[in-house]
Amino acid sequence: MQALLSNPDFAIVLTGALVGIAASLLGTFLVLRGNSMLSDAISHSIVFGIVIVWMLTRQQSGPVQIAGAALTGVFTVFLTELLVNTRRVKDDAAIGLVFPVLFSIGVLLLNVYARNVHIDQHTVLLGEIGFVWLDTVTLGGYDIPQALLSMSAMTIINLAFVTLFYKELKLVTFDAGLARALGFAPVAIFYALLALTSMTAVAAFDSVGAILFIAFVIVPPSAAYLLTDRLDLMLLYGSLIAIASSLIGYPAAIWLNVSIGGMMAVMTGVFLALAFLFGPRHGLIARMARRQGMVRANECRTLTVHLYNHEGTDVQDEENVTRALREHLMWGETQARDVVARCIDQNLVTRDGRALELTDAGRASARAILEPWWQDQMSERPAM
Repeated sequence: MQALLSNPDFAIVLTGALVGIAASLLGTFLVLRGNSMLSDAISHSIVFGIVIVWMLTRQQSGPVQIAGAALTGVFTVFLTELLVNTRRVKDDAAIGLVFPVLFSIGVLLLNVYARNVHIDQHTVLLGEIGFVWLDTVTLGGYDIPQALLSMSAMTIINLAFVTLFYKELKLVTFDAGLARALGFAPVAIFYALLALTSMTAVAAFDSVGAILFIAFVIVPPSAAYLLTDRLDLMLLYGSLIAIASSLIGYPAAIWLNVSIGGMMAVMTGVFLALAFLFGPRHGLIARMARRQGMVRANECRTLTVHLYNHEGTDVQDEENVTRALREHLMWGETQARDVVARCIDQNLVTRDGRALELTDAGRASARAILEPWWQDQMSERPAM
C-alpha cells in the first residue's frame, strides 16, 4: 500500500481525478444555472481571503484557510448580487467589477505583507500537480500526499452534499420560484453550493491552482450537458470526463514535456470538442443529420402534395411525372430522381411507366398536410 501511495504517477493521476470529480459535481449546477463564471470570480477573489486569514492567524493551509476561502467566496457572490439588485449593471458586469477588485487587493497584500511566505501568486494561480507526491503527512502508519487527503475529503463532502440535497438542488436549479413556494430555501442552498466551490478551490491550489481549477468546474459539466438531458447522467458523465482527462492528460504531458495540470485541462477541452461534434442529441453532426432528415422528409411531403393536387384532373398525365417536378418544383434532375426513389422506398409513391401515382399511405400523408390548411381557409371566409 505504501509503495502505491509513494508512486508519483499514482499520486498525480489520482489527485487530478479527485480535483476533477469534486469540481464537476458542483460545476454541473453552476453550468445549469448559467452561473459557471462565478467559479472564475470565486477562484480569483479567494486570494484575498487567504491573505487575510494568513495575516490574522499566520496559517498558510488547513481548515482555517479553507473556511476563510469559503467565506470570501460567499462574500464575492453577495457583493455581486448587491450590484445586480441595483439594476444598474447586469450579472456579467457585476462579476467583472467585484472579483478583479478583491483579487487585486489580495495580490497587493501578498506583495506587501507576505513577500517571503509560500503563498505567492504563482502558487495560488497555477499550482504544480507534478510535486503533490513530495508533500506528505503520516496517517495510520502511511505517508500520504497531503493534496490527496485534502482532495479526497472535498470529493467526499461534495458528493455527500449533492446526494443528500439532490432533490433540493434539482428543484432550485430548474425552478427557484417553485422551490420557494414549497418552503425550500433556494438562496441558502445556492450559497452553500458556492461555499463548497470556494472550499474546493482552495483545497486544489497546491495541485492544479485556481486557473486550472476553473476548467474542471466548467468544461466537464458542459461536455456532459451536450451528451444527456438527465441531471443524474450529467453528474456521472462529468465525473467520468474529469477522470479520463486526468488519466490521459498525465502521460500526454510527460510525452510532450509540458505542464501536467495544463494538459489535463486541455484534455477536458478535447472531450468538450468531441461532445460538441458527436453528441447524440446536441452534437453538431447529430443536429446536421436531423436537419438533413427534415429536409428529406419535407421533400417527400412536397411530392405527395403535388401529386395529390393533380390526381384525377385533366393535367394529371402531364403534372405527375418526374419531368414536371423539375419544372414546377424547381428540382434538379438528380434531386427529383432521388426524391422519387425515396418516396417509392417509403411506400408513398408507385411508378407506372412515366406516371407517378400515390399509394394509400402517400394519399393519407398529403391529406394530413392539406386538411389543416383547408380548415384555416374556411375559417377565414366571411359568414354569408
